[in-house]
Amino acid sequence: MDHRAPKTGKKPPLESTLLPQVPRSNYLHTQEEKQRLQLKKFLMNRMFLIGNIQAHTEKKDIADYYENVFQLISKHHLGETVTGLLLIYPTSILHILESSSGTLFRILLDYLDHKKGESEFLIQGLKIIVMSHNIPSRLFMQWHVSVINVPVMYLDDVTQSQSIEEVVTEFLTQIHKLGLHLFKSVKVGAKGPGDNLHQIAPELLIPEQIIKCLGKAEEFLDPETFIKMYNNPIHITLDSEVVWPAPTRFYV
Repeated sequence: MDHRAPKTGKKPPLESTLLPQVPRSNYLHTQEEKQRLQLKKFLMNRMFLIGNIQAHTEKKDIADYYENVFQLISKHHLGETVTGLLLIYPTSILHILESSSGTLFRILLDYLDHKKGESEFLIQGLKIIVMSHNIPSRLFMQWHVSVINVPVMYLDDVTQSQSIEEVVTEFLTQIHKLGLHLFKSVKVGAKGPGDNLHQIAPELLIPEQIIKCLGKAEEFLDPETFIKMYNNPIHITLDSEVVWPAPTRFYV
């Protein structure tokens, strides 16, 4: 006799078709993932800095200082190049830096070391306006320096009638417009706009009174406070730590 079960024509249970499938990889996917990680070794960050220039400071000394810092840091952070723009005004600076978080923090630490060791360091009152993490791409292909030889204009000072939020919005908007202009006009490997930026794109330059206004605002952190906040661990008190173990009362 044939003891095989008769065919009923029923379909397998629905649960078997809905079971999660284990993802399977192959050697090609492994090689592609390895190549992707090699092309992106670190997350890109962008930092906006402003500061005051010490009296009787040569503009060239400021550019030379940052170039030396970049060279020293590159020995420990291989492949993490710094791009951005340094605008040197008559009495202040505006600095945009793009690199890894480790490189940017080393730049801040070097500034703090000079500030503690030198009573009259060439840059004073440095403040961090914005620190953008994991940006999709660089806004600047190189690191450019431009000296802005334009006198401070006190007429129609918009900072007197705007809130700090409006000033920051205008500040960031103008910088991104300026960055896009340089991205389209300056070729890779060129020296950049040089000291003629105020003549090439005067409508895109940040007025120095805006930099002065942001430097006086208490909402922005100096490098020392920023580094302390970054290094301090975050302590979070859970609800269970407050109510557990529950208080009990023993009765005799």
